[in-house]
Amino acid sequence: MPAEGAGVMDAVRAYLEAGKSRDIAALRSMHSADPAFSSFSDVPPYGMHDAETTSVLEEMRLAAISDYGYRVSDERVMVRGEMAVAAFTLEQSGMLVDNKTFSGESVTTVSRATFVLVREGTWKVAHMHVSRVPG
Repeated sequence: MPAEGAGVMDAVRAYLEAGKSRDIAALRSMHSADPAFSSFSDVPPYGMHDAETTSVLEEMRLAAISDYGYRVSDERVMVRGEMAVAAFTLEQSGMLVDNKTFSGESVTTVSRATFVLVREGTWKVAHMHVSRVPG
């Protein structure tokens, strides 16, 4: 992968690492400042979300999982000027925790992910879409 594409994937991995370490401030700082920021996924609530809603949902989801881990594969990156698209397979695993019953369930999901990044000094996430692969 050319160096510019590798830099984009470095930004994507930094975003995923911030999630793994539950660093919500870092996640927020990696969102584009553009008011058109958007995200959606196959996890409720469905619909297009702005940066603030995305941050709140990420914080809630991360609070419900322990031992979170991820693996990125099948990376494809296209860079055009100040914008880049990163598409990849994202395997995520962890323990879904139910704090009411003090129980948990081990889960592993494989998803297709697309991140659109813009260069605002450094690469920032302008849009993300993650959807599970059936099966």
